[in-house]
Amino acid sequence: MIRNKKFLAMILAFVCIMAASFLAALCFPRYALFIMGGGMILLAVSFVIFTWLRYKDLKDLCQQIRRFGKNPEFWTMKQFSEGELSYLASEIGKLEVKQREQAALLAADKNYLADAISDISHQLKTPLTSMSMMADFLRDSHLSAEKREEFTGNIRSQLERIQWLVSALLKMARLDAGAVTMKKEPVNVLELVKKASQHLMIPMELKGQQLKINCGSEITFQGDFLWMREALANLLKNSMEHMSFGGTLWVDVTDNPLYVSIDVADEGSGISKEDLPHIFERFYKGKNASPDSVGIGLAMSRQIIHQQNGDIHVDSQEGKGTRFCIKLYK
Repeated sequence: MIRNKKFLAMILAFVCIMAASFLAALCFPRYALFIMGGGMILLAVSFVIFTWLRYKDLKDLCQQIRRFGKNPEFWTMKQFSEGELSYLASEIGKLEVKQREQAALLAADKNYLADAISDISHQLKTPLTSMSMMADFLRDSHLSAEKREEFTGNIRSQLERIQWLVSALLKMARLDAGAVTMKKEPVNVLELVKKASQHLMIPMELKGQQLKINCGSEITFQGDFLWMREALANLLKNSMEHMSFGGTLWVDVTDNPLYVSIDVADEGSGISKEDLPHIFERFYKGKNASPDSVGIGLAMSRQIIHQQNGDIHVDSQEGKGTRFCIKLYK
């Protein structure tokens, strides 16, 4: 209140009126009663004027708040002089900034949801269209047994793709919603790598590929074994799919007082400079992506690693291969 200029002006005016009335009464004692009465009237008039000015500022503030409610995008807060209204206007301005930020986040979420629905629809539409066409072919009574078996196998393959896609989307939805609680338990890295690569052994053998693991048997970190296996399995699968026949996939693990490092390096086709900044984005498919790629495996891996107090980055050169480096901080 002391910093309120209008309040200080009112106090100063009161003091001056009272002082002038007192001095005038001393100088003219015969008219002292009239002088003091006039002084009281001036005090009352001054109080009414200053009160009206304060309520005028309060009315202006209320009008600004109403304008913000109608059109927040083109609203600016009027600056008040120091005092209670200035403090109140400052707090309202802070709320306005927060509301703008929330509105921007909601708009971004809305756009992301629309894009995600569009991407999911596209990913589901492709296998469903293929299955519909093959189902029509199977209705042909003159179809050979060989073709019938081929179409049946393709339908089964597309169903497995849809099943994997729905499962991956549900996992990412749980991660986004914060419905997943990552465990904090000792994880043996060598066992983790073996479990994460177990399902790739047969495909790699068929392609003449090799997996070489360089990891001490005693290296551990605090995390969730199952979710980390999911993240590492996606990275290994991605590397394996981008290697040609006879390639080698390396997993090098190092330990230091700050973090455990897991490097996954392949001899694949590499990632172009244009695609490199986007490979962890959901539904992003680079120019070297396989036809069956959905574009959410790497995004899910990064999200899982981040939720386990970790980080991941990638180095790649076209024609030479790609290296993913995971750091799990202690």
